Amino acid sequence: MPIEVEVVSRLRELYHTTKATLVVIPGSEGQMGVLPNHTPLLTTLNYGELRIVEGHNEVSFVVYGGIVDVRPDKVTVLADDAESVYDINVDEVEAARERARQLMLAHPTDAQRAEIAQELRRAEIAVRIRQRVEASGHQIRVLDDTNAG
Repeated sequence: MPIEVEVVSRLRELYHTTKATLVVIPGSEGQMGVLPNHTPLLTTLNYGELRIVEGHNEVSFVVYGGIVDVRPDKVTVLADDAESVYDINVDEVEAARERARQLMLAHPTDAQRAEIAQELRRAEIAVRIRQRVEASGHQIRVLDDTNAG
């Protein structure tokens, strides 16, 4: 019996399936695997990789906080922000990382420093996850609108 999974950001629904066999969540207390018929729970998301396994296929997202509602037959991911690993442009992320590093050298205020550090952290996580997916041998592909709402 598969489990339904819905991934939603503040802007839109990113992914929906009724055929998941496993969901790996970057919870605030560590990674958590969810199988069909899981005990209901509500937990917070950490920054990290959300993986959805459908048989031999796997879809990955980078999530940046939020909450997850787990039910025996459905997982709803309400991300503060998220993007498909397959949509990450490593060159653009590397350029953003370099800009953030340069801004840190310009003696920013404490508030600016916190914002720059947050952007740098997001970029580093996105690149790390993208590289892990590529190294695992999974084909990097762009998700089409047949999987999103």
